[in-house]
Amino acid sequence: MEKHKDNRIENRRDTIVDNRIDNRVFYRRLISISAPIIVQSLMLALVAACDALMLGRVAQEQMAAVSLATQVQFVQNMFLLAITAAGAILGAQYYGKGDLVTIEELFRLMIRWCGLVSILFFALCEGCPQILMRIFAHDPVMISIGSAYLRIAGWSYLLTGLSQCYLTVLKVTDHVQATAMISSAAVILNIVLNAVFIFGLLGAPALQARGAALATVIARVAELILCLVLSAGADRVRPDWRRLLSGRRELGRDFRRQCLALLGGGMLWGVGFTSYTAIMGHLGVDAAAANSVAAVVRDLICCACNGVGSAAGIMVGNELGAGRLEMGKAVGMKLRNVSWLIGFASTALVLAVTPLTVRMVLLSDQARSYLTGMMVIMAFYMIGRCVNTVCINGVLDGGGDTLFDMYSLAICMWGIAIPLALLGAFVLNWHVLAVYACTCLDEVGKIPWVMARMKKYKWVQNLTR
Repeated sequence: MEKHKDNRIENRRDTIVDNRIDNRVFYRRLISISAPIIVQSLMLALVAACDALMLGRVAQEQMAAVSLATQVQFVQNMFLLAITAAGAILGAQYYGKGDLVTIEELFRLMIRWCGLVSILFFALCEGCPQILMRIFAHDPVMISIGSAYLRIAGWSYLLTGLSQCYLTVLKVTDHVQATAMISSAAVILNIVLNAVFIFGLLGAPALQARGAALATVIARVAELILCLVLSAGADRVRPDWRRLLSGRRELGRDFRRQCLALLGGGMLWGVGFTSYTAIMGHLGVDAAAANSVAAVVRDLICCACNGVGSAAGIMVGNELGAGRLEMGKAVGMKLRNVSWLIGFASTALVLAVTPLTVRMVLLSDQARSYLTGMMVIMAFYMIGRCVNTVCINGVLDGGGDTLFDMYSLAICMWGIAIPLALLGAFVLNWHVLAVYACTCLDEVGKIPWVMARMKKYKWVQNLTR
């Protein structure tokens, strides 16, 4: 592996001169990393969009129940994201340093942790799906539909952790196009099978929500197979399975330090976001259905900031790991400016697609009214979401400043947004849109704090040994 640490790394180093950013080089590298990740993120969001659209053509209850059931995977993904993000933070810095041996060891660490999480969530979905659904809804019909979905979809949760480890390592070792290809192929397969099993095409039974779950399982199997095949190349980093349980103690400590901070922030955000969904779900089927459609639109439009945020972590991490701290600082601050442009563009896009979105899905008149209002509120939320994603999950995390996210979530989400939403929904009986607005407060409220944190430069750190 050492001989492959390689011309790609050296060529990247040659693009930086005298700690000044060449805008042409900067944007070319940003696009080359973020574009495949945006495609990957978009393709993944399309699955949820197609689930909502297809099930929305069947029945409102089917769509709402699956939207609530997938919150279980959302929580699982918070654990997986913390683990793989810790690997990506350290991996990007070690790749900037040219140390592929350590990246392979990080690969094994991620597999061990993700494997445990995947087994746990698989067991919960198979053993007690009704209990899980009661967290998000009280309607017996939605609980029944969602439980049937989880019993099948739980098998996909068993595989997701392993494939995410492979995709993370491919991403930080400059194979982002491979990750986009894998995710795109899996998503296309998922969408096609959704249509087949939801509506009963090509002679298949019409399984409705259970059909969406079956399509997800088959797509995850295909995704893992593609990961194994594309990681088999001579220049690819892959795990040594014979040494899966072994590793250096000091690297394990570095990994746990990053992972636990990310997990704290991820759980605060994940459980908080799931709480938002549960609160809206308890306001009735119309509110739950409108919120599920708004969430699909939000996730689709957030693909741009997700891609740039991932690219930001890699770019900043590469510079800091290579010891170019001043250049890492300059790159991070330029990415902050980019995040504002993405935020305002996302706001305009949400407002532009609102009329089309309201007409596309079969909803009751009340749910349609809720959806229109939610889209307008979400448009302004997108500014904070984009800025915070790039700055916190990209720049700050890329330099190892992972505790800030946890602190900001504890105050803005758990100290302000969630208590207000609970109070409005269950005590003061506020209008559905007022409760929804409370769930959007945290991202907007964090912006001044994030800007101040960026200027302190505590994130400018070389984490490699």
